Amino acid sequence: MDKNSGLHIGINFPILLGLSLTILMVSCKDEDSVQPPGEVWDPTPYELVIPQSFPDMPIPIDNPMTVEGVELGRALFYDPILSADNTQSCASCHEPAFSFTDNGRRFSKGIDGIEGTRNSMPVINAGWMPTLFWDGSRTSLEDQALEPVTNPIEMHQTWPEAMSKLNAHPEYPDLFFDAFGTRDIDSTLVTKAIAQFERTLISSNSKYDRYFRGEVQLTQAESKGFEIFFTEKGDCFHCHATILYTDNLFHNNGLDANHIDKGLFEVTGNENDIGKFKTPTLRNIEFTAPYMHDGRFETLEEVIDFYSHGVQWSPTIDPLMKKVDQGGVQLTEDEKQYLLAFLKTLTDTTFINNPDYADPFK
Repeated sequence: MDKNSGLHIGINFPILLGLSLTILMVSCKDEDSVQPPGEVWDPTPYELVIPQSFPDMPIPIDNPMTVEGVELGRALFYDPILSADNTQSCASCHEPAFSFTDNGRRFSKGIDGIEGTRNSMPVINAGWMPTLFWDGSRTSLEDQALEPVTNPIEMHQTWPEAMSKLNAHPEYPDLFFDAFGTRDIDSTLVTKAIAQFERTLISSNSKYDRYFRGEVQLTQAESKGFEIFFTEKGDCFHCHATILYTDNLFHNNGLDANHIDKGLFEVTGNENDIGKFKTPTLRNIEFTAPYMHDGRFETLEEVIDFYSHGVQWSPTIDPLMKKVDQGGVQLTEDEKQYLLAFLKTLTDTTFINNPDYADPFK
């Protein structure tokens, strides 16, 4: 009996010892990560209301929207803590009053006073955008939010430095726990929160939307502009006909005969992409001057003049561009005014004045 007992102990004692150590280690780990008494992570799902006739918005499986996540993202969007000298936030170049663009500037300036080379794009209905930036170099809102922090001509801060500031902040660790169930802040969670907030920035209450819903009528000038926009006369509809007023594709629209900024080509390396840039939304276009990827046009009148008489041929010009040999669609002065009147029906003042989108620190 003793011999058998000894044999039994001899065979199983290492296993039992290992099991005991494992249990002890797991217990210690659990004790270290246990939530404080009475504290439970229980985020509230965010009910995203999709406007009539808009497509469903794709939400990443690994970043479901919550009330806490959206509010955290809103704070981070407006907080200059993500810049190296604590002076610049996402909102510095994407202001609500200008439909989340940069206050009429052709090129935004970073914390060191250095200008970029492309115009700041509006953050409107961005949750439906499969690619971001003029050259489509980012494929998600989460991915897009990574770049400005470390960009040497924007916020010019390393992510480790940003994480150090956030983790040492008196409030952010608790806000991250409320949103994601952890106080260990990293860049992935920061960009997830910002992306959640940006997905709520939906514009769908312009005069055109109200007309589309049968709530108002267009004026005679706006109706004529509508006809110009959606027919070969103005030929705007090929790139801007969807309810989002962008096809989310890339086109060479005839801005230049020779391209200094090669656009999509810089991402793909495909020579057929030289001079192609992402189609911007026309929603709230009245507030987002200046226009084009390099902000070369200060007014909508200049944009309309360009498409009417200023289009230039180059080898990659989009086949959709009409009457290129004549410089464009050749609108009369009256037709230009009608088209301008219609474009202004895309103005959504409720969007730029929505308190849910405003700076939470003010």
